[in-house]
Amino acid sequence: MVDINSLKKHMVRSSQATTFSSSPYFDDRGPHGYAQPITERVNPHSRPIVSYYFPKGVGAQHYGEHHPMKPHRLTLTNALVMGYGLDKQIHNIYNPRAATQAELEVYHDHDYIEFLSRVTPQNQDEMKHLIDTFNCVEDCPIFADIYEFCRMYAGGSLAAARKLCAGTTDIAINWSGGLHHAKKAEASGFCYVNDIVLAILELLRYHPRVLYIDIDIHHGDGVEHAFYHTNRVMTVSFHKYTGDFFPGTGKLDDNGTGLGKHFCINVPLKDGIDDDMYLTTFKTVIEDAVTAFRPTAIVLQCGADSLGCDRLGAFNLSIAAHGECVNFVRKFNVPLLVVGGGGYTIKNLPVTIYDSFFRATKWKLHPPLTGKVENQNSAASLQRVVISVRNKLRYLQGAPSVALQEIPPDLAGWLADEERTREEKEEEKSTATAGESREDRSIARNEFFDGDKDNDAAQEDLPLSQTASRGRGSNAVRKVRGSKRGRGRGRSRTSTSAAVTAGDDKDEDAEEAAPTPRNSRGKGRGRGRGRGRPKAVERDRDTETPAPDADATMDAEVDQPSELDVV
Repeated sequence: MVDINSLKKHMVRSSQATTFSSSPYFDDRGPHGYAQPITERVNPHSRPIVSYYFPKGVGAQHYGEHHPMKPHRLTLTNALVMGYGLDKQIHNIYNPRAATQAELEVYHDHDYIEFLSRVTPQNQDEMKHLIDTFNCVEDCPIFADIYEFCRMYAGGSLAAARKLCAGTTDIAINWSGGLHHAKKAEASGFCYVNDIVLAILELLRYHPRVLYIDIDIHHGDGVEHAFYHTNRVMTVSFHKYTGDFFPGTGKLDDNGTGLGKHFCINVPLKDGIDDDMYLTTFKTVIEDAVTAFRPTAIVLQCGADSLGCDRLGAFNLSIAAHGECVNFVRKFNVPLLVVGGGGYTIKNLPVTIYDSFFRATKWKLHPPLTGKVENQNSAASLQRVVISVRNKLRYLQGAPSVALQEIPPDLAGWLADEERTREEKEEEKSTATAGESREDRSIARNEFFDGDKDNDAAQEDLPLSQTASRGRGSNAVRKVRGSKRGRGRGRSRTSTSAAVTAGDDKDEDAEEAAPTPRNSRGKGRGRGRGRGRPKAVERDRDTETPAPDADATMDAEVDQPSELDVV
């Protein structure tokens, strides 16, 4: 009797044997062979924790016909990461959420972001005056889903920065980011939203000093302009400078101004620089900058247009030289955010199902450079640049300290934002997600009250406004129990007994009146009391037993575990 399964396997093998090529892809490489992917898994105890961010769909946009910027390269890069087995060396791979409008407006002007959210190829004629105002012409065209594209790559950089601040990763990579030319209120150089500035601002909420390194062939003018007046961010840019090469900035003498004087380092280079010259200059400058500035976090922009044979570039750098720059920065063992940038020649990216792109390079990861540009950099000229940079770093006189009152600059606003309930954030941003689409809750071991998550039978009967008010009161109680300062805040009324009586009267009126407005937050925080109450109040409560209401239930919930809170 014939086995059906063995017959099917035989048919599959015979069909595979009669294909035109033994290659797993349609493009047969012949004697050149195939790269074997890395198969071993990373050991989390011996290497830095690496997180990789790739917003799904970020490579589906199109700037327009004949435009050098191709978001499709991001999809190709992600395919290479998976094809070479580099995902085995990565601890966490994330599909980050898109940035919200409020997050984009942390740096960019509201009118500019509002314009990006409304402009489309269909209505761009009606918004011609705004298009000219915000410089969305020629280099920065209007294309479909432009706003979603900006939100996606900015969201990746913001999520990576938050991971670094939380200390849950050592190296965060977002190849879709690195658009360093965008200004506060205008687009520039294919860039609409400056995700690097947004990520650095996020890092500054935790890190006192951030070092920004840019190896794109174009000067990182957008990032330099954003932090030109501060000493908390040092910008170091290696770029081509002739005076008329885009963006036309980045002279050796541009050092910053005011508080940020000498914290802006520019390394102007000429056409044709090779690996040896570039790496010597890069390592010397970066090592001196790290020694003088002592950053607590580093952001590295890896624009691929500084590679040899790029259609908009003029350097003779190899992929190995780029990798050595990243490796050199990594060895400082400082939290590192790596982003992409320029890069306009697809052939400078190596292999998988996109084999037809790389036939000319014979499918090699490090092909020899063809059509080199004449090297106009002399050893003497590079030596003068290095000496000038070192002289600037001498003026730093040690790493700058940061006063507590200066970080973060909008502390009151952020505290108010953190105290808002989930419903309030939902009303304002139309979304309740933050960071990745998950919610991490941190609860102390001696905490027995679940706050907004408490499944209380009495809570189900309350309207939404009163439920939110209870949530704020619960949060205030948790803060009071965790710190001594909260006790005084809980008894900020003239007397505790009077506050209890007034609170009961207000609750009786609230049943008949309309829901309370949002600014009644102070009322919820006033109800949160510490464990220690005056004995007079306790005696009053023993003598009179009022009917149980929402406030009494809440107080009982808080007071019940107080005897166990001894840790």
